[in-house]
Amino acid sequence: MEQITELSYALDTFYFLIAGAFVMWMAAGFTMLEAGLVRAKNTAEILTKNVGLYSIACLMYMICGYGIMYGDGNGIIPGISMLGAADNTVAEVTAGGEDAPYYSNLADFFFQVVFVATAMSIVSGAVAERMKLWSFFAFAVVMTAVIYPVQGYWSWGGGFLDEVVGYSDYAGSGIVHMAGAAAALAGVLVLGARKGKYGAGGAVHAIPGSNLPLATLGTFILWMGWFGFNGGSELKVSDVESANAVALVFTNTNLAAAAGLVAALILAKLWFGKADLTMALNGALAGLVSITADPLSPTPLLAIIIGLVGGLLVVSSIVLLDRKLRIDDPVGAISVHGTAGIWGVLAVLLSNGEATIVGQLVGLAVIFAWVFLFSMAVWFGLKVTVGIRVSEQQEYEGVDLHECGLEAYPEFTKAGD
Repeated sequence: MEQITELSYALDTFYFLIAGAFVMWMAAGFTMLEAGLVRAKNTAEILTKNVGLYSIACLMYMICGYGIMYGDGNGIIPGISMLGAADNTVAEVTAGGEDAPYYSNLADFFFQVVFVATAMSIVSGAVAERMKLWSFFAFAVVMTAVIYPVQGYWSWGGGFLDEVVGYSDYAGSGIVHMAGAAAALAGVLVLGARKGKYGAGGAVHAIPGSNLPLATLGTFILWMGWFGFNGGSELKVSDVESANAVALVFTNTNLAAAAGLVAALILAKLWFGKADLTMALNGALAGLVSITADPLSPTPLLAIIIGLVGGLLVVSSIVLLDRKLRIDDPVGAISVHGTAGIWGVLAVLLSNGEATIVGQLVGLAVIFAWVFLFSMAVWFGLKVTVGIRVSEQQEYEGVDLHECGLEAYPEFTKAGD
């Protein structure tokens, strides 16, 4: 019996680590997607932002974020001491019965930290092409150390949303994706639109990305990474029930993404008269975000419907924010992760009998209010102290040279090279 327990523990730990590695690979997906959807003169900076924010997230979540999120909200846990101490012993695992950890404590930290980086990655694309690099990094410190962990504790760490309200969010449509979108929205509102994006008389000028093959590659990387994002949230795979659950989660995740892409592509064709690739890519991501709140309860057919609605919503949301509200989001991140995230949380009610409309609405409202208002305060504080926006001349010439001192595609922009 002891050997079976040890084997299960080892298998679940290995599965958790592999799932975390898949989610870490989503950082590459966000990087490639954003690099493809910004102009060539801003590519090196967006790459720097993404590798930087991932590293900042890892460090800040270890220093204090993990302790806040899983230490009764006070930052004192098995947190820092656990990270520097020995892991679970055989005796602890075999004696713990059903309450014993399924996996290594360090595996849990690794899996959680890549979720934090995902939330911060959402912000990167929305504020692209006009934000100061080091102001963005300063916000990343606060977001990953405090803003995300506090609301994460409320839902996943045993806080009031979980204990009192009954908010249900399996892998984070609200906790991760809507939270990231709320922070991004606050940043965009303080930052303002790119120069030349909006003209007089309600004119809206398209600013195409520089590399759609790269954006498409980024979407496929994210699609693959999402299997770890949702599948790993089952937390174990060492028994028949859990293995079957993971298989269903993978299936529903894939189907929702496919349905979101097809729905967005068809709507774009009907609305614009063209099969818009960027809308299709965002449709796939919206389908993924939509199913993330509960990929386990729905049947595969219902997962298709949830993803389909997400794909339709994201196209409508991108158009509304851009043309009507004049909110400049170069990659559509606010719509993909915010609008679809809200829909995903509400879609839980379609198949999960334990969720309530009150719980889901309260959860959405509390998470959004906390992240948006705290982020707005941080963005505004940075604006009045060190500034958050590059000069108009620097924006015109591109932030690559001014923020990073190099260009991603120098042979295309310098004559004679």
